Amino acid sequence: MARLFLGKIMLRWCDSCHTPVLGTTCACGAQTRPVAVTPPGDARPAFPDDVERINRIYEEHFGAPLIPKGHLALLNKVPAEDRMDEIVLGGAVVGAVRYIPEERCWEPLPRPSAALLMQPTRRSVVVSDGAVPSIRDEGASVLAPGLVSIDPAVAEGDPVFIQAGTGECIGVGRAKVDAATAGTMERGVIVRTRRNAPSVCVPGRATWEDAVAANEPILTDYESASIQFVQNVAEKNPLPPTVSYSGGKDSLATLLIVKKALGPVPLLFADTGLELPETYENVDAVADRYGLEVLRIHDEGAFWEEFVERGPPAVDDRWCCHVCKLHPLSRLIDEHLGECLSFIGQRKYESVRRMQSRRVWRNPRIPQQLSAAPIQQWTAMHVWLYIFREKAPYNTLYERGLDRIGCYLCPSSDLATLDVIRSTFPELWSTWLEKLIWWQERQGLPPDWIERGLWRRRGDADEEGDSYN
Repeated sequence: MARLFLGKIMLRWCDSCHTPVLGTTCACGAQTRPVAVTPPGDARPAFPDDVERINRIYEEHFGAPLIPKGHLALLNKVPAEDRMDEIVLGGAVVGAVRYIPEERCWEPLPRPSAALLMQPTRRSVVVSDGAVPSIRDEGASVLAPGLVSIDPAVAEGDPVFIQAGTGECIGVGRAKVDAATAGTMERGVIVRTRRNAPSVCVPGRATWEDAVAANEPILTDYESASIQFVQNVAEKNPLPPTVSYSGGKDSLATLLIVKKALGPVPLLFADTGLELPETYENVDAVADRYGLEVLRIHDEGAFWEEFVERGPPAVDDRWCCHVCKLHPLSRLIDEHLGECLSFIGQRKYESVRRMQSRRVWRNPRIPQQLSAAPIQQWTAMHVWLYIFREKAPYNTLYERGLDRIGCYLCPSSDLATLDVIRSTFPELWSTWLEKLIWWQERQGLPPDWIERGLWRRRGDADEEGDSYN
């Protein structure tokens, strides 16, 4: 997959505080060091459910959990066939987890530095002293003559740890043969070693309160710049101000900024009818916490009526956004405001389209709405640390394995996310599955059309739609 830069990678680490820092100097005064995450580098906190899932994956495969208690972990989504998250601990990428759609399961992909945090008891190979330098220093593969032992659980294709006789981890890789076959080989490749850039991992205990404190001056600067942006835009455009609120983290951070800049303003909420229950709860909780009016609109039945004519929405045919969001919002603004200025939680690190977007714009489908993006330059870590600092009521779906908030059947979701929704909200998913089966039969589509998620795409085009975060 191509490396995709949407802006400067801001993530750094303080080895004194053991926390991520979004600048070159920590609030404690220590100099920070860059974390070599894969672009775009929009890392986020690993919530307890994320930690439990990752530890379960690593323990099932290697016999030991990866993330120690009391240590901060971050997840960085990277380009992949479906979903892959790098795992950051101690200022280093110590591994990853990758979702395999065909098997509907996650695969662990450790880095050598993972051995600083865990002691694998399964799926490891031990090599002779003579093989150590070439494997450790040059990334050479494990060959049959250099093999001392291999765990019987190793199957062909498994990720494995490569160890010296002393127990030191000298590399990681993927088994080319199973353990039984390896035991009979006199020559050939046993493990293809993965080449990893050297990284420094300095484990240490910390809390997210510590991370907020470490970033306090940086958060204050970003907050001040965004508040100034809001005030300038509002001064130049004397329209009724609003916040477009989705129930996601980015619109929540935007709301906090706008409230500090302008005071209480109404929330615009386009109820698609396809939101998850926690999103509705969050809209109400936020409105109650900050004493805000919610202007909401819901075209009940509009989505399903369109579905009958067009089938499911797709990444390259996002009719759902027009039918369920833009058209209703246009009517909502006409009825209540006539024209308005809406502050929106758009960030450039989300997509190429958003990176290229102007910071103040009008959508031709809603010409009576002038949109502005106060947090355009923020990364996901800025957003989360700011929300933690403000103790704001964020959507609890983020704690259940979802990293973006939107309609439960959004075609832009990866299969890993849809699998979480399928298992967590079986009744909603059953309704959607019935509709998909109906369309599949009506159109004579292939048997695997639903299982492989082929309904999410019409053709080869990749048209980005709006996502809620």
